[in-house]
Amino acid sequence: MSVLLEYVWLDGYTTSNLRSKVKVINPQEVSYTEDNNLKFETLPIWNFDGSSTRQAPGDNSECMLAPVRSYKWDQNHYIILCEVMNPDGTPHSTNTRAELIKLKDNSSKAKYWWGFEQEYFITQNLTPLGFPTTLGDFPRPQGPYYCGVGGNQVKGRAFVEAHLKKCLQMGIELTGLNAEVAIGQWEYQCFARDTLKACDDLWISRYVLCRMAEEYGWDIDITPKPIKGDWNGSGCHTNFSTDFMRVTGGAKYFDNLLSMMHERHHAHISGYGENNDQRLTGDHETQHITQFSWGVADRGASIRVPTSTGAAWRGYLEDRRPASNCDPYKVTTLIIDTVTMADV
Repeated sequence: MSVLLEYVWLDGYTTSNLRSKVKVINPQEVSYTEDNNLKFETLPIWNFDGSSTRQAPGDNSECMLAPVRSYKWDQNHYIILCEVMNPDGTPHSTNTRAELIKLKDNSSKAKYWWGFEQEYFITQNLTPLGFPTTLGDFPRPQGPYYCGVGGNQVKGRAFVEAHLKKCLQMGIELTGLNAEVAIGQWEYQCFARDTLKACDDLWISRYVLCRMAEEYGWDIDITPKPIKGDWNGSGCHTNFSTDFMRVTGGAKYFDNLLSMMHERHHAHISGYGENNDQRLTGDHETQHITQFSWGVADRGASIRVPTSTGAAWRGYLEDRRPASNCDPYKVTTLIIDTVTMADV
C-alpha cells in the first residue's frame, strides 16, 4: 500500500498561512519509529513554487521543503511538518523555526513548559457561525456564550470535539477546550514540555483544524478581531515556565522577570501578531497595546500571575498579549530572550 506524505509549511505572508501538498511514495522508501510513526529524517526533501507563496521571484522560484516532524493521520497517511530552505540548504528568510533552534540549547537547559490557549472563530462564507451574512439583527450581546451549552449559545461543538480527539490521536497534547465569549468562538489549549514540539504542535493543530473544517464547508478565522464592536477578539495566551520558576522562584526573581518583560514590551508586541492593536484596546479583558501591566489573577493585564503562582511565587506566568494569529516560533523566541536577560 502506498504511503501518503502531506507536506505542510509556512508561507511568506506577514501573517504566515499554512500550505500543503501530498507526495505518494512506496512503503519501502520510509523508516518507522518504535511507535509506528515515520522517521522524518529519512523522508525526501521536496520543493515548491515559492513565487506563489511570496517566498521567491518567478525567475528563480524553487524553494525546498525539509521534513522536521511527522504526525500520523491514519493508517498510511502522515502529516509532515517542513521547514522552508533555500536551494543551497540554508534556512529561508521566512523560516522562523530556524531562529528558534538557535536558542534550543538554552531552552532545554531551562526545561521550559508551554501552554498555548488558541482562540478562533468558526466561519462559513467568511462569516462567524451565529452571525448574519447580511446586515440585520446580530446575536444577543456577549454574556451567555462563554462555556455555554445549547444551540442558541454555541455553534460547532461536534466539530470542535472531533478536532480535539484527532489531535490527541496524532500525539498533539491538547489539554482542554471551551466555548469562548462570542458565539462561534472557541478555544483549545495546546501543551508541551519541549519548546520546539510546543510550537510545531500548535501549527499542526491549526492545520488540522482548518483541514477538518473543510468537511463541513467551514473555515477558521484566527485574526485578532473578526467582529468589530462590543465583542471579544481572539488571542493566543501563552503560559510558560522554566524549571527554576516552578521549583525555586521567589518574589525577587519574579519581580525582576516582570520588570524585564516591561522593559521589552515593545519588542514583544512587534512579534506577537499582525493587527493585534485591534484586539489590545484596554477593553474585553486586555491591556492597551501601548501599556504594560501585570497582576495576580488579572485578565485585563499584559501578564497574568496565576493565583497559585502569586501565593508562593513559584510556578508559571500567562502572557496575554500574543494574538490568535501569532507565530509561536517568534513568541517563544522573544520570551526565552527576555527570561535569559532577566537571569543575567
